[in-house]
Amino acid sequence: MAQTNISIRIDEDIKKDVEAVFSKLGLTLSAATNVFYRQVVMKQSIPFPLTTDETDSKKQARAEFGEAFKAAQRQSVINGTDEMTMGEIDKIIAECRQEARATK
Repeated sequence: MAQTNISIRIDEDIKKDVEAVFSKLGLTLSAATNVFYRQVVMKQSIPFPLTTDETDSKKQARAEFGEAFKAAQRQSVINGTDEMTMGEIDKIIAECRQEARATK
């Protein structure tokens, strides 16, 4: 297979950090780039998940809501009210949203 050269621009500090990691793996920058490109071809996509801070924030908010909901469920068991009404659930959701807005 014929070889070709490519030229890219990258922050010098990032290049040094990346080369240090690749060196620990026994790879040159060129070899690691080839591995990346081969994975792109095999998977027909970027070979790792790409996310935005917004997505991560939404996941964190959902997790925090889930924890708050579980805490409310545990408290309802302690209080002897094992079954929650929709009104109770709506109140918890409203409180969580209010807390989230207050911390922005």
